[in-house]
Amino acid sequence: MPIERGLIVSTVIPSGLKEFPSAGSRTYRGLSTASETGSFALYDIALIKQDLVNHFHIRQGEKLENPMFGTIIWDMLFEPLTEDVKDMILENVTEIINYDPRLEVGTVTVSEYESGLQIECELTYLPYNISEQLRFTFDQDNGILS
Repeated sequence: MPIERGLIVSTVIPSGLKEFPSAGSRTYRGLSTASETGSFALYDIALIKQDLVNHFHIRQGEKLENPMFGTIIWDMLFEPLTEDVKDMILENVTEIINYDPRLEVGTVTVSEYESGLQIECELTYLPYNISEQLRFTFDQDNGILS
């Protein structure tokens, strides 16, 4: 059996700055059955937010073949909110947000909530250079509340 040669004629790597998509484009496309709009299709910032929420829904250790994926918050809900616990949660939230290359974390604060924890974080959607303040409430009885 002969070896085929010359499959790749040439490779061009463009130089210069990468152009980011505009906020109105539909660069990132995905599906979500949790959509409130009636459509399963999600685009761009809405998709990035849903991906982040999905990451926070997974308890660390639940994902097969990747036990470090997910959040430790579900295990910390019933623990006293000491400075050590707060630091562990801050580090975990920062890692989760920075895990997505489309996001960058600014500030993160952890506080107690009636029956759980509240995480407030400032995010920057890198492809669009848009910053937003998000609040996640982790409730002992009801999961993540928006």
